[in-house]
Amino acid sequence: MYDVVLLTLASERDASGGCGSGGACCGGATASDTGADVAGTATSVDAATGTDTGGTPGDADSCANDRPRVPVLACADALTARGARVQTVTARSDAEIDAVLAQLDGPPRPDGLTWPDTDGKTRLVVATASDGQLRAVLRRLVRRYAPAPSRRPADLRDDRTLPDLPPVAVLPLDPARGGTQRDLAAQLGLPRDPAAVAAAVLDGTPRRLDLLRNDGGSVTLDGALLGAADEAGRPLYWRARVEVDDTILTDGDEPLLACAVGNAGGYASLDDVTLLAAPDPTDGQVEVAVAVPVVVRSALGRKRVRLEVRRARGRAVSVLPREGKVPYLDDGVEGELTRKRSWWVEPGAWAVWVV
Repeated sequence: MYDVVLLTLASERDASGGCGSGGACCGGATASDTGADVAGTATSVDAATGTDTGGTPGDADSCANDRPRVPVLACADALTARGARVQTVTARSDAEIDAVLAQLDGPPRPDGLTWPDTDGKTRLVVATASDGQLRAVLRRLVRRYAPAPSRRPADLRDDRTLPDLPPVAVLPLDPARGGTQRDLAAQLGLPRDPAAVAAAVLDGTPRRLDLLRNDGGSVTLDGALLGAADEAGRPLYWRARVEVDDTILTDGDEPLLACAVGNAGGYASLDDVTLLAAPDPTDGQVEVAVAVPVVVRSALGRKRVRLEVRRARGRAVSVLPREGKVPYLDDGVEGELTRKRSWWVEPGAWAVWVV
């Protein structure tokens, strides 16, 4: 039977100073910010009662009372009923995520690389309040298993920079994200019921998905949307050179309303404008679109603005801002682009458990 780790991140955001970016997961404070140690909690939980049966408490701030949420306990209950050995972990830092991921390591290799166990009996469930939390875990998987270019092994696929990452099961903690504001689990048709997630972990098969890596050191599972609006909702135009492989969507001389970089379909539309036509996280390509306002004249000479959407598909995309800062969302996480950013596809690099 399998050992199953139920991993929860203690923050509902993956932002600067938050979990997955080198700081504490709760409240966004790092140890250096507060002068306090950043501690975590690894507990064994009685799935029937939801009672703590042991563990190491965290620091004495608002994180100290973290306890597994009801869906986590329900999933643990379902797994335990099937005979799985279940461990629940609440992580507040990258180091604590890494300690969980170490359980997925394979045996030592002659070349000394840390590699995932392709025949392991430990399976991982990530309980997510947002796509950014899932991304935080995948980012740590990539950093753990991606070899340095100088140590690239002969058994690595030619079209990849990392091995097949261990499959993860996704336990969504927000049922509303399966509706109109669809998270990645909803887009992929993954189960949201804790018992169904447990069944996928124990009885399912891995569904391999493309992963976007970027030269900022992070990853993208769903997509990124660049651009913003002012407080009144009016678009703020910006300029950037956008290239997809050898195709130039814009050279940076014209204003842009938005740019979408899509692995899946989370950013396929902006209001009533379709940006991405058919993003597919299994086709080994990234789909990119830019929305360009174009002034046209009617037969009577009147001017109006038409939105032109240009699209391209390929293995890599780069965005080079021409001026100032460009706000963006990447897997729901806010940021600002101030210099060139490149994304490239790692075909089939990560996987989810499906029935």
